[in-house]
Amino acid sequence: MWDSLAYAMGGPPSQGAQGGGSLIAAFLPLVLIFVVFYFLLIRPQQKRAREHQKFVQNLKHGQKVVTAGGLVGHVVKVEGEEVLLEISPEVKVRVLKNYIAGPA
Repeated sequence: MWDSLAYAMGGPPSQGAQGGGSLIAAFLPLVLIFVVFYFLLIRPQQKRAREHQKFVQNLKHGQKVVTAGGLVGHVVKVEGEEVLLEISPEVKVRVLKNYIAGPA
């Protein structure tokens, strides 16, 4: 029993025992995690954002869209950063382009 305690209380390993590759080995898992996050999370999110931006820029009269708030309607008019949506006969609302979630 006392032998294992004596080994546990031993001094730190000498400098010659440490390898030069330990720094690379320490950062390699972090680099691999970043690469996985990039390809599984960041890159697809950027692609979706580009597609949404392109969709919003190309809005035309008559398209059926859904807003971020859940309203579904037809585009009546596009004016700068605003879109006039008809959500029911004779019921029209103005919505900012950024709040259009996608096609319905």
